[in-house]
Amino acid sequence: MTVIEPFADRIEAGRLLGEALAKKHFVDPVILALPRGGVPIALEVARKIHGPVDIVFVRKIGVPFQPELALGAIVDGDDPEIFYNDDVIAMARLTQAKVDELAEEQLKEIERRKRVYLQGRARVDIAGRTAIVVDDGLATGATARVALQSLRKREPKHLVLAVPVAPADTLAALSSIVDEIVCLAQPSPFYAIGVHYQRFGQLDDGDVISLLKEADSLATNAER
Repeated sequence: MTVIEPFADRIEAGRLLGEALAKKHFVDPVILALPRGGVPIALEVARKIHGPVDIVFVRKIGVPFQPELALGAIVDGDDPEIFYNDDVIAMARLTQAKVDELAEEQLKEIERRKRVYLQGRARVDIAGRTAIVVDDGLATGATARVALQSLRKREPKHLVLAVPVAPADTLAALSSIVDEIVCLAQPSPFYAIGVHYQRFGQLDDGDVISLLKEADSLATNAER
C-alpha cells in the first residue's frame, strides 16, 4: 500500500504540478484543460510555465445505473471521436442503440458547454507546439484517452499528459499515445480521485468562465 498525503484543493495541486512542469523547460507550451475539474489546475500551471490555456471538450459516457463508471468518452470536433470500453458495455448489457443514445446526449452537452464557455473566445492552435493536457486526476482514463487521441491529430510537436494523481495502471495504458507523462502521485490501491483532495467541490459553468477569463488576463499580461 502506498500512502499519499491528500492535496488541500485543486489550487494547491495545480501549483505543485506547475512547479514540476516548469522544471521540464518545455518549448512553446499550450495548457489544455479537461473541464470542469481540469480548468483550475490549468490556470495554476499557466502561472508557472507561462503558456495560454484552452479547453478540450470531452465527456465521459457513463453507464445509466452507475454514471461514474465509464463505458466510453466522446470529444468534440468536425467528426466527433468516441472511445468505447467494450468490457463495460458487455457487463452493463447495453444495446448498441442505447450506447448511441448515451453518446448523443453527451455530444449535446459538449455543444452547450462550447457556447457557454467560449463566447467567441479564439481557440489555440497547437500544431508544432508542446501540448500539455491537464486534469485534476485520472481514474479509468477513458476521457483522457479520447482527448489525447484527438489532439494527436492536430499535430503538436510534443504531447504531454500532466495530472496530480492517477493509478499506475491507467498511466501505463496511456503511455503509448503520449510523448511524456507527468504525475505527482500514483497511490495504490486507488479508490477515487476525490479521496486524494481535502476539498474537492464541484465546479459550475460560472466557475469555468471566471477561470478562463483569469487565464486570458494572465496570458495578456505575459505578452506585455
